[in-house]
Amino acid sequence: MKIAMIGTGYVGLVSGVCFSDFGHEVVCVDKDPRKIEMLEAGKVPIYEPGLDALMAKNVDAGRLSFTMDLEKAINGAEAVFIAVGTPTRRGDGHADLTYVMAAAEEIAKTAKDYVVVVTKSTVPVGTNAAVRKVVAEANPELDFDVASNPEFLREGAAIDDFMKPDRVVVGVETERAAKVMADIYRPLYLRDFPIVTTDLESAEMIKYAANAFLATKITFINEIAALCEKVGADVKAVSKGMGMDGRIGNKFLHAGPGYGGSCFPKDTKALARIGQDHASPISIVETVIKVNEDVKRRMIDKLVDLCGGSFNGKSVAVLGVTFKPNTDDMRDAPSLTIVPALVGGGAKVTVVDPQGRREGEHMLPGVAWADDPYAAAQGADLLVILTEWNEFRALDLSRLAKGMASAKLADLRNIYSADAAQEAGFIAYDSIGRAAVAS
Repeated sequence: MKIAMIGTGYVGLVSGVCFSDFGHEVVCVDKDPRKIEMLEAGKVPIYEPGLDALMAKNVDAGRLSFTMDLEKAINGAEAVFIAVGTPTRRGDGHADLTYVMAAAEEIAKTAKDYVVVVTKSTVPVGTNAAVRKVVAEANPELDFDVASNPEFLREGAAIDDFMKPDRVVVGVETERAAKVMADIYRPLYLRDFPIVTTDLESAEMIKYAANAFLATKITFINEIAALCEKVGADVKAVSKGMGMDGRIGNKFLHAGPGYGGSCFPKDTKALARIGQDHASPISIVETVIKVNEDVKRRMIDKLVDLCGGSFNGKSVAVLGVTFKPNTDDMRDAPSLTIVPALVGGGAKVTVVDPQGRREGEHMLPGVAWADDPYAAAQGADLLVILTEWNEFRALDLSRLAKGMASAKLADLRNIYSADAAQEAGFIAYDSIGRAAVAS
C-alpha cells in the first residue's frame, strides 16, 4: 500500500519510517527544504536511537522517500497521514490547529481518487469532524474518509513503541476506512497486538486522557515526595511499595523535577481547555498543571539552600538539560525554568548533556557547555543532576568531589544515595523525597 506522511517532525518521521518497515511504500512530505535535503542525504534531523539505521534500510529497499511535492506524494496513496505540529496556542492554552487544517485543505485540492485522511497529530475532540468539513468544502467531488490514529510514542523508545505497541487506536466512521486502516496495521494484527477501533471522538479523547493520567501520576508522586521530606520517609521506598499494587503499577512513579517534553505540558493544557469550553472542567488536570510548575520552583529553592541562600558568585555544574534521557528534545524541560533561575541569580553555569547542546545553545543563553562531567564540575560550588542519562548513572563521585571548590550535590533524579555521596567526600547532598544531608 502507498502511504503519504505530511510532516517530518518527530511523529511523522518515526511513523513514516516504521510504516515503510512494515513493507508499505511511504512518501514523507515537508515544506522545509532544509529537512528534505537532510533526509535525502541520509541524515536524521532529530535524535532517536536506531532511527537513522532503520531509515537507511528502507530508503535502500526503495520503500521510503522524501519530497516537497505534495502531489507526487498523494498520487496513488490510499491513506494520507497528517503529522504536523499542534503547539499550545498563545494566550488560551488551546491546541493550535492551523497546520492541521492547512494540510487537510491541501490534501483535498491535490487528491484525485479515494483516500483516507488520517490525523496522526494530537488534536482536541472534534478536530477530525472539522477536518472532514474542510476537505469536503475544498473539494466537494472528492471521495474520501477521515480517520483518527493518535500516536503513543515515547521519545527515546519510539521505534519499539511503534513496532511493539501496548495498543493501536483507530477512530473511523465507515467500514471502508476501517478496512484501509486494518491493512496498514496488518503486520501488528498478525502478531496479536491489540487494535482498538472506535469512533472519531473516542479516539481523540483516548490520547488526551492517557497523557493526562500519566502526567497526574508523575505529579502525584512529586507531591508525595515533598511530604516525604517533611516527615522523614523515603519516596523511593514509597514508590516501590505503591507500584507493587497491580491496580497502580510502577511506571511514572519516579519523583523528579517535574514533567516536560512535547506531549504532557501541551496535552494537559489542551484537555483542561476542552473541559472549560464544554462547561465540564477537569479540576484534577488543572491542578496537575499548577503543581507541576510549583515542583520546578521547589527545585530552585533546594538549590538556593545548597548555595547558602544565594546563587550570586557561585559556580554550578548542571548534568542534563533535555526533558528526559535518549532524546534531544528540550520542550518544556525543567531545565528551562531551573537553569535561567541560576543564571539570573548570578551563578556561573556549565552544562553537560549528550544530546541537548544543539537546542540548548539558543534556549539557555548565558551558560557554558562542556563535554565531560568532571571538567564541568572542576571548581564548582554545586553539582546538579537534572536528567538521568546513563552517562550520569555511574560517575566517580570521589573524583567529582575532589575537583569541586565546595562539594555539594543536588541529585534531582535520585540516582545516588546520601551515604554514597558522603563516602565520596560531598559535604552536602539533597535529592527528591528524601532527607537532605550535610556534614
